[in-house]
Amino acid sequence: MPGGPTPMLTFHSAATQQRRARTELDGGVLVTPYECPERVDLVLERVRETRLGEVRAPEIFGLGPVLAVHDRGYVDFLADCWNDWQAAGNSGEAIAWIWPTRALRDDIIPEHIDGRLGHYALGADTSICEGTFEAAMASKDIALSAVSHSLATGEPAFGLCRPPGHHAASDQFGGYCFFNNAAIAAQHALGRGISRVAVLDVDFHHGNGTQQIFYERDDVLFASLHGDPRRCFPYFLGHADETGRGQGEGFNLNYPMAPGTGFDAWSRALDDALRRMRDAGCEALVVSLGVDAFEGDPISAFTLTSDDFTELGRRLAGADLPTTFLLEGGYAVKEIGINVVNVLSGFEAACRAS
Repeated sequence: MPGGPTPMLTFHSAATQQRRARTELDGGVLVTPYECPERVDLVLERVRETRLGEVRAPEIFGLGPVLAVHDRGYVDFLADCWNDWQAAGNSGEAIAWIWPTRALRDDIIPEHIDGRLGHYALGADTSICEGTFEAAMASKDIALSAVSHSLATGEPAFGLCRPPGHHAASDQFGGYCFFNNAAIAAQHALGRGISRVAVLDVDFHHGNGTQQIFYERDDVLFASLHGDPRRCFPYFLGHADETGRGQGEGFNLNYPMAPGTGFDAWSRALDDALRRMRDAGCEALVVSLGVDAFEGDPISAFTLTSDDFTELGRRLAGADLPTTFLLEGGYAVKEIGINVVNVLSGFEAACRAS
């Protein structure tokens, strides 16, 4: 662009902090969730400290873009869950405790809130508390505002999303995720005339929700670099032989890697994913930007350093596509701002040098 790239916009809303969950099941004990409001504060502080660019409030998009990728009954459940949970006489946060497992039916949705929680929950790790739905609505507005800006200007944009989204399937929440921000953004890009979108998930944990939403489609190429599901959450999806189905065959790329993987091996998977994006003719890129591949992350097992995240940003710039970054995981809270902004700064530096 004339005069070179402009500073990267960050989209943020204080409404994302309305979700302040107190409980997460971890190792048989209820603990304070690793996904906490302070994560946003620290990223925002680093964005401003490094003068990355303007911080802007998101537009309000309503439920239309959500319903383009999520089931209506599921969305209604999320909207009503907290009130229904309280109306049933519960005093704590809403946590699923019964699921339609292999030995039970899953074709009839129960009326009782306990049954509905189990029907729509991925696991018992993620509670629903007051403000969860409102925070999820703000988070998807951030994602939509960021991708809209990127498509309109060709400039990169960062959506400081919270809650994250990539574990949310079309009708399932879990892994701290309720609406799939990346999937909503990708679908929105298709509605804006993009013929094929790449969603690149660099979070340590497999983006099972994003995979499920696009698994039978060829207008979105999904690529995920993550811990081997034989050992790592979410366990039941993310194997290399999951390559898409029907029209989507070949448009789902999984790169499962062993605990302890460092940047050399990890970046080879990244380079292959970027090559496949180019070969597929993708016209826009949505990055599910989890930074829990960091060596100090408390619930992950890769060994990337803060400097490696800068190099990640440089390599992503080489895709030469309108790029939208959306925050996913990253639970080494002290370093989350450094690691996130390193990716964004590395991307910008490479763009200026090109």
